[in-house]
Amino acid sequence: MLVDFQSLPDTSRIWIYQCNRTFSDEEVVEIKNGLSGFLEEWTAHGSNLRAAYEVRYNRFIIIGLDQSVANASGCSIDASVHFIQSLEQKFKVDLLDKMNVSYKQGEYIAYKNLKDFKKMAKDRAVSKNTIVFNNLVATKQEYLENWEVPASESWHARFM
Repeated sequence: MLVDFQSLPDTSRIWIYQCNRTFSDEEVVEIKNGLSGFLEEWTAHGSNLRAAYEVRYNRFIIIGLDQSVANASGCSIDASVHFIQSLEQKFKVDLLDKMNVSYKQGEYIAYKNLKDFKKMAKDRAVSKNTIVFNNLVATKQEYLENWEVPASESWHARFM
């Protein structure tokens, strides 16, 4: 069951998929239509899942699940990953590679592989004050409070 993202409780589980490039406005419309259709039908062991999504900066897909209604099962998580993989194929992008880092350079969002980000930190091209996206957040509350933070407040700090 698709609901408004704002209506999800703060304890809702969150999955964040970062794209290796910015989606066009037309692609975002297609992605939102696809997400709406998928989440409207998303179930776990026959039970509807109360879920929502956001697309941020035309680059991040965030899916939230209200676990107080029903938890995602292995099969339902697999279904969501297959849906994301279908987006990867359709738009020829990477959404599942967790070994990459997104961070802000002014209003621009940069995307680097982890090796390059480490080198940039060593060379002081990024600093502890660089705003990074902590895609490891697990709940809506963590997403709202700790997703977009200075590197010093994220797992990225170990490279600074």
